[in-house]
Amino acid sequence: MRHLTQLELTAGLDKILETPKDRGTLVLIVRRPGTDQREVLDQGQLDPAYGLQGDNWLTRGSRATSDGSAHPEMQINIMNSRVTALVAQDPKRWALAGDQLYIDMDLSPENLPAGTKLSIGSAVLEVTSPPHTGCKKFVARFGRDAMIFVNTGIGKELNFRGINAKVVQPGTIQTDDIVKKLSGC
Repeated sequence: MRHLTQLELTAGLDKILETPKDRGTLVLIVRRPGTDQREVLDQGQLDPAYGLQGDNWLTRGSRATSDGSAHPEMQINIMNSRVTALVAQDPKRWALAGDQLYIDMDLSPENLPAGTKLSIGSAVLEVTSPPHTGCKKFVARFGRDAMIFVNTGIGKELNFRGINAKVVQPGTIQTDDIVKKLSGC
């Protein structure tokens, strides 16, 4: 598939900027059971100890920790579904972005600062502070211009590449669940 150019990506900006702020929708759930493996789920279980049940977050570990163990504040990766739709072009390619949750909601730090709690289904997530910037796999799958689009300028300001979160209340989530900021956040 041909990757979009900066000009083509910028042309999709208006639709992204219309993303809801307080009440969004869970559009896609993706479990990563192993390296470069993806399973699209209709329903998933979130757990404070394991993240998304069946995902490899805990066993894969992280380069962001001194001992290589899983980073507790990078348990769940969330990407704006409108950004994903633009860079991936085809819904069958969304899961290649590597995130677990794709939501139609404004992920900017102004709207969802670290510490914000989000309810999805019967689960609650807390937005964490580590940045989510992507990797060379993102470039290979969507192109260099897509990586620049999500990680510079307005893309960086609004967290187009996504955010990290951790599970603070276990529960069941399913596609089309409402995503809400909890009051007091």
